[in-house]
Formats: sequence, structure tokens, C-alpha cells
Amino acid sequence: MKANEGKSLDIDIDGVLYSRFPIRTHLISKGENLLEISTKYAGPKVTQGDVVVISERVIAIAQGRSFLVSEIMPGWWARRLWKFVHKHPGGIGLRSPWTMQLAIQEAGVIRILLAAVMAVLTKPFGMRGMFYRVAGHDVNAIDGPCDYSLPPSNKSAKLGPKDPKKVARQIADTLGCGAVVIDANDYGINVMGASRGVDVKLVQKAFQDNPMGQADEQTPIVILRKHTEES
Repeated sequence: MKANEGKSLDIDIDGVLYSRFPIRTHLISKGENLLEISTKYAGPKVTQGDVVVISERVIAIAQGRSFLVSEIMPGWWARRLWKFVHKHPGGIGLRSPWTMQLAIQEAGVIRILLAAVMAVLTKPFGMRGMFYRVAGHDVNAIDGPCDYSLPPSNKSAKLGPKDPKKVARQIADTLGCGAVVIDANDYGINVMGASRGVDVKLVQKAFQDNPMGQADEQTPIVILRKHTEES
């Protein structure tokens, strides 16, 4: 197993060396069994003490929570509210009528309206990200198409995964190791779900440089392993 292009396989965290082994998979599609995917690709490679880290995007895709933008019909509110959202360099987020429509469907128009009002009121004070703080974590994971993503993600908008904490626990129970669901890009990481006993802060430090990559690497699973004298 080798690192993705431009990434390092190993990382030093507080004087301890860890490896991040990216696992290449097939293109995951709607309706696929996440436990079977984890078992097929990560199962033969995990050892005691490992943590399996999986991208929230492929979970959302398997759960049927990713949609071609051509299938999304933005309503009256979506066509107006998306303009109030600050575009983050890490992705489109809700800065499009299609992703805003998904946010309205997920959180309700009242909550989204309140978030938009707060964003307008706080913008003169240089406060960024207020929209997402008010809209909530479920909305934070919504994202739109990116040219550098693999098809069909380059033409799709997606909701966040359903029950990421439950998914992490199920994967951990199946593989017999720790498991974490993350939303990561080259600008930051958000741990959305973790199995019992996983050091979330450690995972955040280990994935600060996004060893999964965010282009065409096709490595949505990474095994995090602490170096030992034997390794």
C-alpha cells in the first residue's frame, strides 16, 4: 500500500509515528452494502489496533443520498437563498441553487431562512460561516459537483450520510477494529461518526492533510495504523 500522489504515507503525531494506508475501491453506487464493501477492501488488511476511516461521500452515495443536478428542481426559496452563502474554497457547499434545495428538503425552509438572516446580519462584522452554524451539522455535509471529482460526483449534489455514528459502529463490529466516518478535504476535516474507544482528536490530526485525496484517487477508505517496534 502506498500513499496517494502528493501525500505522505506516514505522519508524526506528538512524537508517535502513524501510517495512513489508502485503500482503492471500485466506484461505489447507490444501494451497495457498506459492510460488504468494508469487509472486501479493508477486512484482509486490518490488524489489531487499526482504525478504518471511511469517506462520508461514499456512504451517502451508497445510501441513495446523492443526486444528479439534472434531477434536482430548485424551488423559489432555493433560487434566492443560495446567494447569501459564503463559498468555502473546499467545496461548493450551499453556494448553488441545487444544494440549497437539498438543504431546504433536509432541514426545512424556516431553519434555512433563519440561517440566511443570521448570515446577513453578521456579515458586516466579518463573521463567516454563521449560515452553517445556524443551519446545523446535517446541512454542513451537503455539497455540490466538483470538476475534479470522479463521475458521477462531478455532476451530482449530495446530502450528508444518514446515521454516520451508527455506520461507524457497524463497520467496527464487522471488522473488529475502530472505525470513523469523516468529511475531509484539503482545507479541513470533520469527524461525523466514530465507534467506541476511538480517539477522535488523534484522527483529526492524522487526516489534517487529507491522505484520501479529493480528486480521482478512488481511495475512500484509509487504514490508520500506529507504528510499533515490529512494524
